[in-house]
Amino acid sequence: EVQLVESGGGLVQAGGSLRLSCAASGFTFDDHTIGWFRQAPGEAREGVSSISNSDGRTYYADSVKGRFTISSDNAKNTVFLQMNSLKPEDTAVYYCAADVGWGAGVLRTTFYHYWGQGTQVTVSS
Repeated sequence: EVQLVESGGGLVQAGGSLRLSCAASGFTFDDHTIGWFRQAPGEAREGVSSISNSDGRTYYADSVKGRFTISSDNAKNTVFLQMNSLKPEDTAVYYCAADVGWGAGVLRTTFYHYWGQGTQVTVSS
């Protein structure tokens, strides 16, 4: 059974940092791309960052470039999202997702078959 479990969310002041984790099981981790997405109340789910576990390629949304860093620990089947210089507009439920392959759509929800349940990130001003 495929499982993706996010953790690390919480409440932080603007300018602060959080590190999210996505623990994966039930599939061949090294073959998959992992994406981080977020969804604010009343908004569509949007792609934040993705990483290919097969070759380490990464991709970031413009809104988080220079502030967020995605990384993967293949030995632990876990992907991390280090979020620095957080802004109130980063407030959302953050989800990780997984699927095979890589391409122009790695920040699109339609690219991914498997999803976690999400973790809340709240940034206060």
